[in-house]
Amino acid sequence: MTLLRLARNIVNDDEASGNLHQIISHRTLNSVFQPIVSLSNGSIHGHEGLIRGPKHSDFHSPMDLFKEANVKNRVCELELLSLQIGLESFAKFSCNNKIFVNVSPECLLRFEENRVISMAYIEHLGLNPKDIVLELTESSPTFDYSKLYSVIDSYRNVGFQIAIDDLGEGFSSLRLWSELQPEYVKIDKHFINGINLDPVKLQFVKSIQQIAENSSTKVIVEGIETEAELAIVKDLNIEFCQGYLLGRPQLEPIHEIQENIKRLFKSNAISVFPKATSTQKQSNIRRLLVNVPFVLAATTNDEVYVLFESNPKLFSIPVIENEIPIGLISRANMIDRFVRPFRKELYGKHSCTEFMDRHPLIVEGTITFHELSDLITQMEHHHLTNGFIITDNGKCLGLGSGHALLREITEMQISAARYANPLTLLPGNVPINEHIDRLLEKNITFWACYCDLDNFKPFNDAYGFRRGDQLIQLVGETLTKSVRSDLDFVGHIGGDDFILIFQSEDWEERCQHVLNHIEEVMPTFYGDNDRKIGGIDSEDRQGNNIFYPFSSLSIGAVRVIPELFSSHHEVSAAMTIAKKEAKRLLGNSLFYERRLR
Repeated sequence: MTLLRLARNIVNDDEASGNLHQIISHRTLNSVFQPIVSLSNGSIHGHEGLIRGPKHSDFHSPMDLFKEANVKNRVCELELLSLQIGLESFAKFSCNNKIFVNVSPECLLRFEENRVISMAYIEHLGLNPKDIVLELTESSPTFDYSKLYSVIDSYRNVGFQIAIDDLGEGFSSLRLWSELQPEYVKIDKHFINGINLDPVKLQFVKSIQQIAENSSTKVIVEGIETEAELAIVKDLNIEFCQGYLLGRPQLEPIHEIQENIKRLFKSNAISVFPKATSTQKQSNIRRLLVNVPFVLAATTNDEVYVLFESNPKLFSIPVIENEIPIGLISRANMIDRFVRPFRKELYGKHSCTEFMDRHPLIVEGTITFHELSDLITQMEHHHLTNGFIITDNGKCLGLGSGHALLREITEMQISAARYANPLTLLPGNVPINEHIDRLLEKNITFWACYCDLDNFKPFNDAYGFRRGDQLIQLVGETLTKSVRSDLDFVGHIGGDDFILIFQSEDWEERCQHVLNHIEEVMPTFYGDNDRKIGGIDSEDRQGNNIFYPFSSLSIGAVRVIPELFSSHHEVSAAMTIAKKEAKRLLGNSLFYERRLR
């Protein structure tokens, strides 16, 4: 039985309606092909076969077409026809690369029952099964996994390859990947759109690529539409990509991408990854939770006192009623009451509610550290020492201490500063070092510059730290505006020290532009009297008069040749030496290590 006869036989004429029935019965679909390109050299690795309905019809869009098929319970019929037309159309062009065809697991199982995709059919088309990739497009989690694995093995045994489509979008695509071990995974275009600006998407794709390398799976990213997106995925060592930038779907498979796009693959420059964002806002306070004993209103003060005596680390005890907190008894308050003469004898048998704080700080476990910090600073100081009650939908979970909160926020700030300076929001030490190491690993020659303000401390002492912060921010803004954002990297390691990493060939002119601008605007940061004399007159600790000229910027630059440097540590040491030489020069200055130029 031919595939055409089979497709017609399984059509249920009683359920068929109008245009959809005509499309299936008359096979009025068109196949278009979008290239899948190798990121290593820009060559075409294969094409994805995509389906289109009749032109000028309500079902030209595949989304509308399959939506209607779903309503009429004819999705598998439409999938079968789409797969047939895709393979038959591709066979006409005698391409030497792979064809990726979409099929859902549910329909693949149904096709297997009738052996629809048979070797005889493939050979009749003149295709080689080794050039056909079955791209699993998951639509629901209801299929039989064990049976699917058996079917997939039967196709693999004759040469077919498998791809998981839209990774990150489906119900269980990670499970499919784990158990099917496909030759390819395709990352959904959602994670590629704007990846050059989104560190979360970048991290997702980096993680997928790492898993793929460990499992011998090739990654294909979908949805490349800009040069910046292409540059990012190219630097992640991903093997293949597709998208409108590289080629739109068209009736005939192309043999090469356009020359103006191919040049992008020849560039050896690396892109600048988007800055890592702080995760503080997403962190909730549950990890501050301390499990402590709860007491009821009927619990006596004597019993509470025993709890404190038996547990020296217990700082407070919540009082609850029907799991809802109604107060908080602090160790300090309980002991202070009981050490007074006759208080223990008078109040020991009374309800513990007499000594409890009836208005404790009660917070839901879902709030963030900074929200809690802001809340505590607006309340009375005893909430910081007594701690706070953490709840889940109003029910008491336990306690958190002010000390633990302060420690957590301090650690978060230190950690965040390593990734982004809080004053300028420029990348900190960790991203700076990572970027340098990436350049070294790619064997790319670049210029590394250490920028440092001269006479900044006297300025800061004379005009105050707020004015000093404004000057530092000016330097950061000037550096950022003077570089190519896609090639050059600006980092802030702290204080008045900045790092520039140049791939731009005109790096020297860009540095000179920075120095000229700093020299031009620097006097505006000084008062009238200091502007008149060109700096600050001051006295040292011995009473000696010292004159400090206007603050200026010194830039020490090193040409980094990968063969001469093994890590960011060596680059940093060379930059530091160059910076010291630059500071020996008067005023705004640029020094570069000529021996390595």
